[in-house]
Amino acid sequence: MNETNLNFTSVDINEFFDQNDQPQQEIDTGIVVFTEYQSQLVHTLRDSLTGEHVNQLIPLNKRIDDLKKLAIAIANFPSLLERADLTGGTRTPSSLIDSLVNSNREGDTTLQLPSKATLGKGFLVAKLHTFSSLVKIARAAELDPKFIKQLLDETISMMFLLLAEDVYLSLIRDTSLTMETRRQLALALLLLWEHRADQNISDISPVLQSVWQARTRLAPAFGTMMGTSELIMISFQLDEQWSQFIKTKLGEPGVNQAMEEFLFGISYEQITKLKSLLRERGIAAIGRDEVSSFLGTDVKTDVSEDYRDFFQQYSLRRDNARARKRLDLPGPHKTLEDYFISFVMDMNREKQEKDLHKHEKISETTAPNA
Repeated sequence: MNETNLNFTSVDINEFFDQNDQPQQEIDTGIVVFTEYQSQLVHTLRDSLTGEHVNQLIPLNKRIDDLKKLAIAIANFPSLLERADLTGGTRTPSSLIDSLVNSNREGDTTLQLPSKATLGKGFLVAKLHTFSSLVKIARAAELDPKFIKQLLDETISMMFLLLAEDVYLSLIRDTSLTMETRRQLALALLLLWEHRADQNISDISPVLQSVWQARTRLAPAFGTMMGTSELIMISFQLDEQWSQFIKTKLGEPGVNQAMEEFLFGISYEQITKLKSLLRERGIAAIGRDEVSSFLGTDVKTDVSEDYRDFFQQYSLRRDNARARKRLDLPGPHKTLEDYFISFVMDMNREKQEKDLHKHEKISETTAPNA
């Protein structure tokens, strides 16, 4: 994986300033404030706000200007992809990768991360909220539903970038992976921190979004845990990578347990307890609305297609998985997203190696004839 994989186009920062208000020197933010596609969506929305909705242009433009100014402020911090002489010593991309893969710290590592990484995460949240506002404006103006969906899809893709940062950090610390894999993940994380864009996640996020939407349409029967088979059937209609993941990995206990947590919206411990209770009472299955009474605690098992619900559910599963791993407890030590993203990156790396090997064989064959 290298920087050339990031097929994003930054928007010229000067277009958001009057000539008299431009900075004294041009600043390369490093951050992809808007991709070319996102910029087109913003311009389309601006052009569509006419009549009684034209008054939305002023707050919209101010919100985007504020986002740009935030990117400029973050640009003042040293690049994570270049050598930097800091007050605490010299930092290079290689030393950053070394510190990430060799760290054995548990818990929140916010204070150990580079400032640009932490600030960039705040920028991404601000950008996500900005696009969420654009969706609301477009709906209020009763614009084309297809256009509104495009804005919403971009908002959701930003949520997946937040998720990807967590997944990368989790996988980098996973000593069961090879050091080469972990270093490649660390490089991917540096690129994400630097640009707040990731082509791998841009390709993966529509798949995970489709799986989440499929999950919301299922009504699993708790106890027998029926519903997994339905999701598997739907999976084969989604994406080739996802169906290959299901075929290859679902037989592994950790993946299977992580899938159950994803599907049923309750923890491995609650699933285990519920199965035991129903088995003891001779009950075949119960519905979502009965789960709380059986477990003796209020459990949220209903789901929606809201991306905020997705991220909240993911964060709960992530925290539970990390706790099990730290305490060496039974159950999944990774989330379903961890397993899937790791699987996709392994497939991509294998494809690159095969392509390289094929290219080398062709070169060897043609060399004598040159």
